[in-house]
Amino acid sequence: MDLTAAALGNPINRKILERLPMLGAPNACLVAGSVYQAFWNALSDRPVAEGVKDYDIFYFDASDLSYEAEDVVVRKAAALFADLDVLVDVKNQARVHLWYQKRFGGGDYPPLLCVEDGISHFLVRSTCIGLMPQVDGTLRLIAPYGTAETRQGELRPTAFRRDDLTRFREKAHSYVARWPWLKIIEDE
Repeated sequence: MDLTAAALGNPINRKILERLPMLGAPNACLVAGSVYQAFWNALSDRPVAEGVKDYDIFYFDASDLSYEAEDVVVRKAAALFADLDVLVDVKNQARVHLWYQKRFGGGDYPPLLCVEDGISHFLVRSTCIGLMPQVDGTLRLIAPYGTAETRQGELRPTAFRRDDLTRFREKAHSYVARWPWLKIIEDE
């Protein structure tokens, strides 16, 4: 089973990825649940779009870190994807350090340097997945930790988030409730 093909099996993912270049946001990519859930659903003989609550789009633009600049992109995305009738959540990864601690707590959150950094900071390594449309029409799979753990259903905390094992465990157990074949691995 191919991870990208499984993600494209979800017609919403396919439409978002086809339109994403029209958003005009630098380094825009579809990330997280809509991508890895499609794969895990396919491996579990479920409909690939089952259980997807939102569609996360990351981009990276350090030229203007204001909320207002990000809001322009959020509004443009709302218009671009309005007919899909799904929740699309757009975040500029260059701004995450400005709000992360207030929203989620924990220690300092250093500025990210690229969209890949944002993807690599998810709680669970095997969910650190993104698809980025390329100029030539292909898709670039972004998987900072590779895809082996995603394919094998291994749930490990990222090194960045080891200080947040409570949230990791909550997230991992919610995944196991949906896909019982997944394995939580904390010690390493």
